[in-house]
Amino acid sequence: MKITPLRKHALSLPEASEDPHFDYSSFRVRGKIFATLPPDEEHLHIFVAEQHRAAALDAHPEFIEELHWGKKVVGLRIILCNAKPEIVKGLLSQAWRDKAPKSLQAQSKPK
Repeated sequence: MKITPLRKHALSLPEASEDPHFDYSSFRVRGKIFATLPPDEEHLHIFVAEQHRAAALDAHPEFIEELHWGKKVVGLRIILCNAKPEIVKGLLSQAWRDKAPKSLQAQSKPK
């Protein structure tokens, strides 16, 4: 899959922005990074809470890997050429929820 629809989805989330992060692009909510995009645009790194990581890894090993920072697993590495768009968009939304302040989450819930 291409990054364009994922970028559009990430930026459609309340108060989401795209900013540089070293050589990467990052998606943030109120300054907190919920995903990064390496320069190759062949992978996407999504920072979801541990319980969501385990479920995603178990359900989609064909396109989701652990993302390590040293010896610690900090997120998910999505292999975009194999990825299912609806799954990746759902993970981006979850990562946004994991990083967004509760007050912003409450404002963005459908009425």
